[in-house]
Amino acid sequence: MEETGIDQNKELSIWEALLPVIILVAMLAFNVFVYGDDALSGSNQFILLLGGAVAALVGLRNKVTFDTMLEEVAKNIKSTSSAILILLFVGSLAGTWLISGVIPAMIYYGLQILNPTFFLAASVIICAVISIATGSSWTTSATVGIALIGIGNALGIDAGMSAGAVISGAYFGDKMSPLSDTTNLAPAMAGTDLFTHIRYMAFTTVPTVIVTLIIFTIIGLNLETTSAPDTSGLLKSIEETFYITPWLFLVPAAVIFMIVRKTSPLVALLLGTLLGGVFAIIFQPEIVMGIAGATELNVVSAYRGVMDAITVDVAIETSNEKLNELFSAGGMYGMLGTIWLILCAMVFGGIMDAIGALSRISKALLTAFNSVFGLFASTVASCLAINVTASDQYLAIVVPGKMYAKAYEDKGLAPENLSRTLEDSGTVTSVLIPWNTCGAYQSGVLGVDTMSYMGYAFFNYLSPFMTLTFAALNIKIRRLAGK
Repeated sequence: MEETGIDQNKELSIWEALLPVIILVAMLAFNVFVYGDDALSGSNQFILLLGGAVAALVGLRNKVTFDTMLEEVAKNIKSTSSAILILLFVGSLAGTWLISGVIPAMIYYGLQILNPTFFLAASVIICAVISIATGSSWTTSATVGIALIGIGNALGIDAGMSAGAVISGAYFGDKMSPLSDTTNLAPAMAGTDLFTHIRYMAFTTVPTVIVTLIIFTIIGLNLETTSAPDTSGLLKSIEETFYITPWLFLVPAAVIFMIVRKTSPLVALLLGTLLGGVFAIIFQPEIVMGIAGATELNVVSAYRGVMDAITVDVAIETSNEKLNELFSAGGMYGMLGTIWLILCAMVFGGIMDAIGALSRISKALLTAFNSVFGLFASTVASCLAINVTASDQYLAIVVPGKMYAKAYEDKGLAPENLSRTLEDSGTVTSVLIPWNTCGAYQSGVLGVDTMSYMGYAFFNYLSPFMTLTFAALNIKIRRLAGK
């Protein structure tokens, strides 16, 4: 309380502290109802600012000065500067990895591991690889996911099973990819860095996907298939557009090596971006010229082609319409929406900090949930509740992330515990709710009702149980130094 400058003000009641959160969730739920998938285009961000205004009114009523609130907002925004830079580099990395052929090569080789008997397990792996490469579960489902549903139907496999496998793999890759917006958003909300978050999240995510693969393998061994899957059209289209070679994997291998060696995320992403640009010039000169609008490759056209991929939208046309959406990237420009969301969330969180609301909520949580397991369980329940009520996975990360950060710190828990739990319960469960933006999108794109694939999206509903199991057994629960 002393740090926020409100030590002379009376402590907020729990209802005063919760009032901005309740109003925020209600406004977000209505906004998503009105805008649907377009809510992230800006209206949700403004709703977060309105939530901050409500919190400010509560603060003014309790004699917290406006300057104090602005100082806390500035401090919050400053704390996200590293995350914002990482997001910009993630956008640039996605652009150069696309035009260099790295992402297409991952898709090309991934499609070739299909086998009728192990189709479901292979679908998980393929979608996981593609989602890691692209950082988007939505794009994975809308492209290769649709193709896999069609292949599954041809094999006589229930569409709900195929969709469950596609979604399980797509959301595993989405969680583990440094290119994913939710994977960047969660550590930004919790107060840790991207690669620490990914390494720590692997402890619960990898066992969950292994269990998922085992289940799908058992199901596949007991299914009767009618024919071999045909992906020749997709493979041919990729070959016609890109020069595919295993040498392209040197780029992601170099980035993985730097991550393992605990190189600074900014350095690793910058070098990965530059390597992708160099490999684009070497292996995909025609694509670079096409992006630059040039007829020959020279210093100017090479520079422009790579720079456009780094900074703005680029799209590579193929002979297969299903691949065209997959082979597009937004560059740094494509990350501005997520950055906008983070900044608005920091305004709301900063004002809640300044008026003492988060401290009051944290105090109540620590009283109600005396154990470490209780705090984890409360976080999971909050993420699920916001996914159901506010109908958006981003909000299921942002709101609990700001609410619980102080409670985890007071309990002596490192912030990566919170960021991991936000992803294990907020990101992956959104697709299981029919009226959530993710559930509605996946159902519409794949042509499979949410209730039909829900029972087969093993990875998605096992993830919250896995994180709670780790908490209950005190496995990989990192503590703050000295606590």
